[in-house]
Amino acid sequence: MWPILFCGIGAVGIILERFWSLQTRYVAPKGLLFQIWQWAKSSQLTPANINALRDSSPLGRVLAAGLDNLHHSREIMKESIEEVGRHVVHELERYLNSLGTIASVSPLLGLLGTVFGMIQVFSAINVHGVGNPTEMAGGIAKALLTTAAGLSVAIPSLMFYRYFRGRVDAFVVMMEQEAIKMVETLHGERAGEPGAKKPQ
Repeated sequence: MWPILFCGIGAVGIILERFWSLQTRYVAPKGLLFQIWQWAKSSQLTPANINALRDSSPLGRVLAAGLDNLHHSREIMKESIEEVGRHVVHELERYLNSLGTIASVSPLLGLLGTVFGMIQVFSAINVHGVGNPTEMAGGIAKALLTTAAGLSVAIPSLMFYRYFRGRVDAFVVMMEQEAIKMVETLHGERAGEPGAKKPQ
């Protein structure tokens, strides 16, 4: 039960931390692309503004990587964006592998506890005989309790693992779209003001 309890505490901590960190306002705040467009129109794409953009959010880091290579070709801008994007995705996926591991291991720990409990029950029967059936049933119920505890930890852990994976994937797609729009607009391949009406 102790390992299952530790897994449960770890899962709760990861879930709360990921709920806090994977908010849209922290990962991809609205208006960044429009702000870049305004800077470009007013010739304010200065290193200070780019650094401020980089420090603002994961999406800001991705876009700033492209702006660092603004005067290079479209391909070089995209390569720099992809390189930084891989690091950003790795950070967005932080702790998710641990949550998935907890979801996989918890039911096995519960089953292991049940097996040990059943071994003890049948060892006692072998030594003392069947004795009181009520006490034997209580021992079996106690042994099965670890399986129930393991499943109670594993099921919500798996649900939230899938949820956060889907949320990260959605952020990745959105950041790719924003980066492509920025590159194409700044290189004159797309008309209009990017980010003026951000897709939901």
